[in-house]
Amino acid sequence: MTSVTKSIHLLHSPDLIQGRLLVLTGIFLGLYATALTLAPAARTGTWQADYRWNHWMGYLVWLILIVIVNHQISRILPKRDPFLLPVAALLSGWGLMTIWRLFPDFGLRQTIWFAISMVLFAAALRIPGDLQFLRRYKYVLLTGGLVLTALTILFGTNPASEFGPNLWLGCCGVYFQPSEPLKLLLIIYLSAYLADKQPWTWVPSSKSENIAHKEEQGRSESLSSTLPLLIPILIMTGLTLLLLLVQRDLGTATIFLFLFAVIVYLATGRRLVLFLSAALLFLAGVSSYYLFDVVQLRIDAWLNPWLDPSGRSYQIVQSLLAIAHGGVGGRGPGMGSPTLVPISHSDFIFTAIIEESGLVGGIALIVLLMLLTASGLRIAQRAPDNFRRYLAAGLTIYLIGQSMLIIGGNIRLLPLTGVTLPFVSYGGSSLLTAFASLLLLALISQSANTSPVPPMNTSIYTRLGALLLAGLSVAALVIGWWTYVRGPGLLGRTDNARRGIAERYVGRGEIFDRDNTVLVSTTGTTGEFSRHYNFPKLGSTVGYSHPIYGQSGLEASLDPFLRGLEGNNDLVVWWHHLLYGRPPPGLDIRLSMDMELQQIADELLADRAGALILLNAENGEILSLASHPTFDPNQLDENWLDLVNDDQTPLLNRAVQGQYPPGTALGSFLLAALTAEGGIAQLPETDFSEYLATNVDCAIAPSDTSWAEVIAAGCIEPQVILSEELGDDVILKLYQDLGFFSVLGIGQVEQDIPVLPLIQSPQEIINGQSEFRVSPLQMALAAATISSGGNRPDPLLASAINMPEAGWQVFPPSGEPYQVFSKPNADGIAGLLTHDLLPIWQTVATTVNENDQVITWYLGGTLPTWTGAPLSLVIILEEDSPQAVLAIGEAMMEAALQVE
Repeated sequence: MTSVTKSIHLLHSPDLIQGRLLVLTGIFLGLYATALTLAPAARTGTWQADYRWNHWMGYLVWLILIVIVNHQISRILPKRDPFLLPVAALLSGWGLMTIWRLFPDFGLRQTIWFAISMVLFAAALRIPGDLQFLRRYKYVLLTGGLVLTALTILFGTNPASEFGPNLWLGCCGVYFQPSEPLKLLLIIYLSAYLADKQPWTWVPSSKSENIAHKEEQGRSESLSSTLPLLIPILIMTGLTLLLLLVQRDLGTATIFLFLFAVIVYLATGRRLVLFLSAALLFLAGVSSYYLFDVVQLRIDAWLNPWLDPSGRSYQIVQSLLAIAHGGVGGRGPGMGSPTLVPISHSDFIFTAIIEESGLVGGIALIVLLMLLTASGLRIAQRAPDNFRRYLAAGLTIYLIGQSMLIIGGNIRLLPLTGVTLPFVSYGGSSLLTAFASLLLLALISQSANTSPVPPMNTSIYTRLGALLLAGLSVAALVIGWWTYVRGPGLLGRTDNARRGIAERYVGRGEIFDRDNTVLVSTTGTTGEFSRHYNFPKLGSTVGYSHPIYGQSGLEASLDPFLRGLEGNNDLVVWWHHLLYGRPPPGLDIRLSMDMELQQIADELLADRAGALILLNAENGEILSLASHPTFDPNQLDENWLDLVNDDQTPLLNRAVQGQYPPGTALGSFLLAALTAEGGIAQLPETDFSEYLATNVDCAIAPSDTSWAEVIAAGCIEPQVILSEELGDDVILKLYQDLGFFSVLGIGQVEQDIPVLPLIQSPQEIINGQSEFRVSPLQMALAAATISSGGNRPDPLLASAINMPEAGWQVFPPSGEPYQVFSKPNADGIAGLLTHDLLPIWQTVATTVNENDQVITWYLGGTLPTWTGAPLSLVIILEEDSPQAVLAIGEAMMEAALQVE
């Protein structure tokens, strides 16, 4: 052999490949363990942190045992498959570090089980490679497994919960789940039985092709007698499934049925076996849905988890939120919040890995499973006899099929089953079974590489491999869907507690009024940050940011700035996400609100249900925005249930979100629409004396019979006349121009919505009998047209942001003022509606809502002669109180004029 040939042979030697892969695995896990140690410092932003050290015990035990096993397997099985041990080592080490990170007590137990598994693995490497003892005692082994599993019916326990099925045997802190090794025993039984009952046998021979031909010939001859041969394994497998159904271990039962179908298919080549098994699985699923509450719960949660996200679907919803939180690159080891997902160390360990390793980590783990699939089926194809061929294929199907089942449940590709992720999840029984499977695969691979005899029909294994790889690929695509496509939307959900947890470590931006009075601040130290609201009566406006109850108000609409996601340089945001797994410190926001006026508004409204909005009619700056009854955002934990169940709906911001019939409050706008360009109104000559004598439908008694007085008093009949004069088309255009068909927000958000033709008569709208509704904010912007010379401004509440380097920067206006009326028209209407003593105009109106509750409106503003900033004011009271609303409006306008 030449030196070149020796070098090539050395490069492809199992020892070299396996050794290099294990070195890379050790480096990766070492870096992972280092990141876990440093995570507390990264989370708190200081080196004075409580570092994690206990997981290093697990890493050292893993490292020592892997080195020993690598030496042993290289010496005893020199021709084994070189990818089996590195894949299992990486999966088990990754799972071990994750369990230590989640729950150190379970991490210690898993380390002990890992040590036991590896010691047994190393000791069993010397068993005979032909595995004839397993083949010979197949009935004894399966019967023993069934007996142990049956004992759980009488003596079973559940160390994890009082309410779940009792699937474990043991006591004193040491427990064993017989159904785990039962999977392995069933695979051995099926492989041995099918190999024994077939009329052909693979034997090591140089005439392998002839023997292979005989096997294929025997296969075709035996098809007619397939069913009699399958009766014993149908009975044994049926008993196994029945036992598992009695235990309500439905996840394991699903795996058993899958194993039975695939192994029999490999032995007989009959696809009918797969179809019948799939049909049986479907029927079993439907039956279980009606027989077992746990199955019904899991299927309902799988079909639509969003119906009950905090109840029956809590597990899967939190799993999806954790996956979305991981994003593409993950939050970093130790930087996520995977413990928010129940049973994150076992059933949902894949979710925990994705949250901290992201889409990249999830795909990496799936690639490992793909590599294990390829290795296992390659070993099966090259096995020296049918028994070991079926056994290798069955072990591969078990490891990959169960992995697909639990991964699919975590990502909502499949219903939850409660099985473990082989090599990764917490559980001694599962870990022992997984490494026993790995041992058998290694032993078979040694024989396969020594005297390989591939089957004639390799396509059946190719199809099986393609099916498994396709399933894993679909899982990878679904992970990408949740992390990249749906991720941003899921993270904004109010039931995502991870946002609140992150805000304990990152200061949220403060909120100021126009004079830099602090309205909302972040108090406490890193890791204990909390939100404090200095003016509790502003609760309806500023809202809240709470780790349990989510967000509302300005805290929600300005959240990207307050959290630092917007306003900071993209590179800064990316860097903080990379290092700390969270955004940079939040940015401060200044509002246009004047707290002196705001406090006066709150005092005037007092205990009345209603809203008040005072704004600069020229630029739309909101100076005061009050909604009563309100709530104290500092007391959400104590008062949440009362707030939610309160009939007065204190959580509703009536000024912005409230929808009320405008009724006769529209009179001033109808009057302006009929005002001629440059002159007093060209109005119908109408004598209201007889009408006013009854005064049955005016909000207040007008002082005379002029158009101005009857409009200001909110009388219905005059406005019906105006509406008839204008016509529906003109009124529709007027309402569009006034902004009544736009959705307005208080953070520079305005989005047009489709407008349908008015189907109600003008009289129905004025009487409050139509479905036409407006918010007080919309009405205040409309009222601004009379105070500002006919222009309707866009609302502005968040006026400036404190940028990291540039300091305070004014938010640009969201749009230019929209001219609704000409200045002479608007000024003329303001003059007609002038107050007797104050330099203001005002109107009052009453109407009724859909519950026959009387609603009282007040509209007012400054006159054209006012030299200060033009103002408009709208008040609504959910009661029949025209005199009260007049008193509140006049007092508020007088205070505003003094401040201005």
